[in-house]
Amino acid sequence: MPPEIESSTPGAPEAPGNADRAMDALELAAVSSEKGRLVETATPVSIDDVRAALKLHPALVRSKLDRVIMSDDPELGLDALLAVGALRVIFPEVHAMVGFGDGEWRHKDVWKHTKQVVRQAVPRLEVRWASLFHDIGKIKTRSISPDGKVHFLGHAEVGARMFDKLERRLVMFSPDPALRDTVRFLVLHHLRANQYDPNWTDSAVRRFARELGEHLDDLLCLARADITTKRPEKKRKGLNQIEELAGRISHLAEEDAKLPPLPSGVGDEVMKAFGIPPSRQIGVIKKLLEAAIESGEIEERLPSEAYVAFIAKDRARFGI
Repeated sequence: MPPEIESSTPGAPEAPGNADRAMDALELAAVSSEKGRLVETATPVSIDDVRAALKLHPALVRSKLDRVIMSDDPELGLDALLAVGALRVIFPEVHAMVGFGDGEWRHKDVWKHTKQVVRQAVPRLEVRWASLFHDIGKIKTRSISPDGKVHFLGHAEVGARMFDKLERRLVMFSPDPALRDTVRFLVLHHLRANQYDPNWTDSAVRRFARELGEHLDDLLCLARADITTKRPEKKRKGLNQIEELAGRISHLAEEDAKLPPLPSGVGDEVMKAFGIPPSRQIGVIKKLLEAAIESGEIEERLPSEAYVAFIAKDRARFGI
């Protein structure tokens, strides 16, 4: 069974802690990760020390953690936080990943994988934080099928809910709602780019880009970082797949900027097919067709006859 995730509640009745000791440990982790070497071995801190720091200096704690994950060697800083006992208290959801894997069930060690993803991710705050949290849901979703295969069904959705709970406990990201919402979005959707198939239609690619919206580039960056296989061919294939998706999105965006979704002359064909005189009704019908294209019900820029046939299947929808 997956290990239980411990939780801490800053602000609850507690024994006095030494906040300065915890802050010193966080500073050493930040400096070590920035310099790429362990500058000094920090003294282990107690639960009460870390809770006191979270209670008295929440913004400063966040800033030091930002430095760790944004550094050139975030793995070193994360390991330093683990070694002194700070990771267990601040992020029990992350700490639960330590040692989760590479055992009897033969799946990759989730903690090692996570650290590598953080290191490989572009140094952008949203992407780095999402990299740290993207697989926390695996702890609660691991299952073993009868053939011995390991599954983590729904771990992205579970991970997003765990992030919500983490944020309610720490209120660490609330001062920056845009960052908080982006990190949650990326955790929830981090698998989507890797599900791309070259057989996707152009409409499916457009729909994917539209649904990701402003988070598209961040999500593609996280998807690239999430490829940690040691097999060169598998890694190359995964990266090429993401690049193909990114290329199609860019190409279609350029094409869409130049061409309207409906072919010229479609209004004339609609009038001819349904006996409608030139009127505002044709404009309404064309807008309804554009909405159907937007929702993925029909491809864009097809021959006019295809749109006439589409209208004929549900004339009432188009007011005919």
